[in-house]
This record gives sequence, C-alpha cells and structure tokens, in this order.
Amino acid sequence: MKQDPLLAPFQLRHLTLRNRILSTAHAPSYEEGGHPRDRYRLYHEEKAKGGIGLTIIGGSTNIAPDSPSVFGQLYAGDDSIIPWFRKLTDGVRAHGAAVMCQITHMGRRTAWDDGHWLPVAGPSGTRERAHRSFPKAMEMEDINRIIAQFAEAARRCQQGGFDGIELLSHAHLLGQFLSPLINKRDDDYGGSLGNRMRLTMQVLESVREAVGPDLILGMRITGDELAQGGLTPDDCVEIAQRISATGAVDFLNIMAGAPYDDLGLAGWVPPMGMPAAAHLTTASRIRKAVDLPIFHAGGIADLATARFAVAEGHVDLIGMTRANMADPYLVAKLTRGEEDRIRPCVGLGYCVDRVNQGKAAVCGHNPATGREAKMPHQIAKSDRLRRIVIVGGGPGGMEAARISALRGHRVTLFEASDRLGGQLTLAASGLTRRQIWGVADWLAQEIALLGVDIRLNTYADAEDVLAEKPDAVIVATGGWPDAPRFEGAALTVSSWDILAGQSRPTGEVLLFDEVGDHPALVCADVLARAGCTVHHVSPDRATALDIGPTNSAVVLRDLARQGVSFRCFQDIDSVHQAGNQKDVVLRHVLTGEKTRLRVDHVVIEHGATPNDQLFHDLKAGSRNRGQADQTAMVEGHFPLIAPEEGDGYLLARIGDAIAGRNIHAALYDALRICKDI
Repeated sequence: MKQDPLLAPFQLRHLTLRNRILSTAHAPSYEEGGHPRDRYRLYHEEKAKGGIGLTIIGGSTNIAPDSPSVFGQLYAGDDSIIPWFRKLTDGVRAHGAAVMCQITHMGRRTAWDDGHWLPVAGPSGTRERAHRSFPKAMEMEDINRIIAQFAEAARRCQQGGFDGIELLSHAHLLGQFLSPLINKRDDDYGGSLGNRMRLTMQVLESVREAVGPDLILGMRITGDELAQGGLTPDDCVEIAQRISATGAVDFLNIMAGAPYDDLGLAGWVPPMGMPAAAHLTTASRIRKAVDLPIFHAGGIADLATARFAVAEGHVDLIGMTRANMADPYLVAKLTRGEEDRIRPCVGLGYCVDRVNQGKAAVCGHNPATGREAKMPHQIAKSDRLRRIVIVGGGPGGMEAARISALRGHRVTLFEASDRLGGQLTLAASGLTRRQIWGVADWLAQEIALLGVDIRLNTYADAEDVLAEKPDAVIVATGGWPDAPRFEGAALTVSSWDILAGQSRPTGEVLLFDEVGDHPALVCADVLARAGCTVHHVSPDRATALDIGPTNSAVVLRDLARQGVSFRCFQDIDSVHQAGNQKDVVLRHVLTGEKTRLRVDHVVIEHGATPNDQLFHDLKAGSRNRGQADQTAMVEGHFPLIAPEEGDGYLLARIGDAIAGRNIHAALYDALRICKDI
C-alpha cells in the first residue's frame, strides 16, 4: 500500500522527524512559577507516546520582565527554568518525538497591571483592543536590551536540551514592528519595510550567534494580516524571502490574521462557526516563494485536510494542535489503521477560551488532557468482570459506558428517548454550533463498537435497573429546564421547548438569558433563522458573560448579522397577557428602574435542575449510599469505596443529574468514576 503522506518522515537539517504532524506552540496554562513542571511535561509526553513527530512547547514563552504572562506562559528570562526544560526534553524524546521551544517578547500584547507592573513595550503607542494596554514607544536602549534578552533566552533553551527554537513574530513584538498598522515610528525602525524589519534581523543575528550554527532555528511569521492598512500577502512574501536570505533560519511557521480583538483571535484559533484551514493557501504561497520548510496551523482538526495539505505540497509539516489535545494518540491510531476511532476535535474552544479567561486549558471532549498525572488516556482492563448499568444516553452516560466497556465489563445503557445524545441534540439545533454533534456521534460509534447493550425508548425505573443484577449503577439522567420564578412565568416557554421543536414562536420574541452561556445563544440562532425578531435580554453586565472570547465573538457576530438585539442589566419583573401578545416588565438590576416591552412571545433560558429521582430511588439499596469520596475524586483514586463489603451495588450519579454544568464536567465525572470500576 502507498504510504500515507502524513506518516512520511521529514528531514529538518540533521533532525529526522518521524512524521509530518506537529503540535504547534501554545500556552495551556499548566506552568508553575513560569516553569514547565510535571503537569506541563506529562501533557507533552503523552503526545510523544501517541506518536507525534514534533511538539513545540512554550507557546509565547516570555524573555523579559516587561513581557509578563497573561495566559499562563513560561518565563525564560532567568536560569531557573533550565532544569525543568531538561526534564521535559528528556521525557519527550524518550518516546521518540522531537521537541522545540517558542520564545517571544509580547510587546503591546500583554498587560501592564500584572507581573512587575512595568510599562509594556511597543514600536509605537498604538493600543491593542484585545489586551488593552497603551504601550511605551521603545527607545533605542529598550531595543538593545530586548535583542540581548532574546539571545539569552535562546541560550537557556539550548542548555535545556531542545532540538530547536521558534521565534514568535506574528502579532507579537517583532511582528508589531513589521506591521504598518502598529508601527508609526519615523526613525530607522519605522517607515520602509527594510526599516520595519530591522529589529527582526538584529534579533535573528543575535540569537544565531548565541546558539551557534547547529541548533535548529525557526520563526513563526505572518502570511497576511487580513486587515486594511496591514501587511499584505506581497509584503509577507518579501519578509519571508528576506528572512530566508539571512541563512539564519531553518524553517518558517506561517500564520495569518490580526488577532488584535476577539474576532481577530477567533480567526487565528477558530472555534465552531469558522471555516477550517482558512489560511492554508497563505502558507502555500510562501512555500512557493522561499527555499525553506514551511509549517502551518490554523483550525486543521481532521486528517483528510491535513493529508491534502501535505500531499499537495502546500506545507511540509502540518499543525494539528487541538486535534492532539482531543486525542494525543491520533498518530498511533492512524498508524494502526484506526483513523475512524480517533476522538475528534469539534471546536468546543474550552482550550483557548479558558486560557484567555485566566484558567487552565481543558479539552471539552477529552477530560484526561492536562490531567495525565491522575487521569489515563488509555483505559486498562479490569481483572474482574462486573455488570454495569448506566441510565441516560447523553455524553456523560455514553462516556461512562465507553470506559466501562474498555475495562472489559458487561454494560447495559438505558435511554428514554429514541436516540443517543441527550442535551447535545438540543445544542446542535443551531447552525453556528451544529458541529458539537461530533461529540455524540463519536461516543455513540465507540460504544456500539465495544458491544454495549444499548436500549433506546426505555424509561428505566429502579425495578428495571435492579432486574439487571448490577454490580454498579451510573445515573446519567441529566436535567430538566429550571423553572423561572416571577409573576407570569406560566406565560413563557423554555429555550429547551424551542430547541426541541415543541414550540415554534413567530413575530417578536424576548429571549431572557439567566445563564450567560451557549444555550440561549443557540436558541436565538434557531429563532432568528425561523424569521423571528429576537431581543436577547440578560441580567449580566455583558452578553454571554460565561463564554470565552473566540466563541462569543463568532456566535454574537452571527446573531448580530441576523438582527438579534442585546440588552444587559435587565431582569424580568413580570409578564402579563395583552391580547395575543405579552407585556414584559423589565427591571434594571442596578437602579431598579422598570421599563415595559410588548412582544409576541417570551422564551426563558434558566439553566437545568437535576433529573435525580431514579438516583434517590436507588440510593438506600446501594452499598455506598450513592456517595463519591471527594478526596479520592481529586486525587484520581477510585471514589466509590463502600463502608463495608456486602451484597448490593455501587451507585453514582454524574453530569447534570448532580447539578447543571457542561459537557466537559459530565465527561470528567464519567472518567473519574468509571476508570477503576
């Protein structure tokens, strides 16, 4: 058989990469004290175990005190990081992958009121909306200092044992000097392209001199700023050619866009609702113009697109960073001929959006990612066969069934409806977020392949469960729409009714969003596409308060295009019938001022309340009284230890059957409960 182009080795100077798939530099916010300690290391080691050819760590690793971390980056500005670098590089290489580190100065793309409270630096005083700082226009002394700091950080990377270093230009300080949108200088570092490139050339020269001729050195650069007045494709080709002509660089990593606000960031790290591989032709254009290996990443989550990119010569190595977060064994499965069993990245965006909210990254679809010290990616067989009953065929229930079946147990799954998926059937109702169904699709396929006994259209009660003589019962029955509590609430309908197609409003609709997450916005999408005029109303200070920047920017853009209006700081005081319409009294949450709005329908998103009756019916007969030990849950140990041995079953509930949360919480519950049964 002809070799898969993705599995072909690649020679990068003296370094042989075992395949063409790489994990590009990113910041999962697993650092501790600016160092890549055990959590960070194990996260990258898992990808190496899974067969990746190259992992680039240290997304936006900072080199200077005036480039503080704003989303959990490493800090290579002093020698304390070197031992941690060595431990990580030894660990990754032990599993056959190459490993590099990215370093940068963020320029204006950071915060002045964090770290050491130093003024942020930039070519000019041009502010970035995303990170909000007004930078200090750099003086010559700043330029000379930062050139030296790049060289010092590069030397630390070399001492840390990396196979190479990537300098980050795109959107960061070096790229800010290149961009006419940002660089307004009138000295030797501004004006002409040659002047704007001066800092880049000086940094390259200084870094190459610091690390010597043998260490691999690359640069992540912009291929097209995609902004009026910014760097054009022709500008970027010329920049790439001039960098190549120095002979100092061994590869280029091509990005595109201007991530200077939330929507720009979404174009760079695309969530659902954005096109896949949107900038592949940009990378291809530069590959044709220079004689250097070209790397590229940007929303490429599926192997078919990645294979096309390599096979057709658009790039030499293809970044599948988030795809490897969803399944770090992606390459191993591809090598074994199990491509259809790879857990897909569906663009949930919990990774990048959580980091930009000051939290550690998680994969919405894979709860083991980033938790490798305690949670397994590969499930071990149990030494004892058990009979497991799971009630509820949503994502949590299906994950519980999948893990239990991988353990070798006999598993029966009861689902009350005629299809698996649970609330994902509602979440996938809109257009912008329909890709979320990929989570349910993969889980349903896996449990079918693993031989789970799936019983649809079965509303299981305690008698049905006990008839199976279970050793363990997992209640994954989800939740119901929580009822609003205001005068006239009976005149409203739930967002769930809209998404399930049980209610089809027409005309003018007030959609009240108590939660500030995706459900109300998916409902708004469905209503607007059905021709309704939608007024989204929230008591929060901002629309979609709990949604991260990339997801919110894309979803709100799509809703705004459909004419949806947004009002904040408003609570519903009461709803009254007014002929065929509704009079809604809104109360400003800060001032108490009341206003009236007449609409045809009122739709409420008020979260979920647990559907937990079955759990309570089974609780008294269970050996552990349905309790999970929280300390064991936190430490990764089996949490369902019964007070004493005896007959009966272990019992647990997961996901929204405990409290309304999200997909990741349900999947994580399932993993923690079921991995050791």
